[in-house]
Amino acid sequence: MPLPISRPSFRAGSRPTLMDRFLAFDAEHPYVYRALERLTADRLATGATRVGLKALFEDLRWQLPAGVRGLNNITALYARKLIEDHPHWASAFELRRRRTP
Repeated sequence: MPLPISRPSFRAGSRPTLMDRFLAFDAEHPYVYRALERLTADRLATGATRVGLKALFEDLRWQLPAGVRGLNNITALYARKLIEDHPHWASAFELRRRRTP
């Protein structure tokens, strides 16, 4: 399922959706995605057949500059983005059906 490229869906008085928060975080911190790509490639290169994004995020927390917050609750969206950009990695990630759009 491709990620929308559209603008966040903020409406007056509404709370940002998970996708809104993901798009904003990803735009503000593009190095996080690049680091996740590198970590995924490294794990797969060592012979791993499955990659857990939560484990990658824990590794990444030690590498990120202090003060970068917001990694919680968006791991699944990063997994989907990695698969969208690297379809040959699809079998390495287990995705669940999203409950919200």
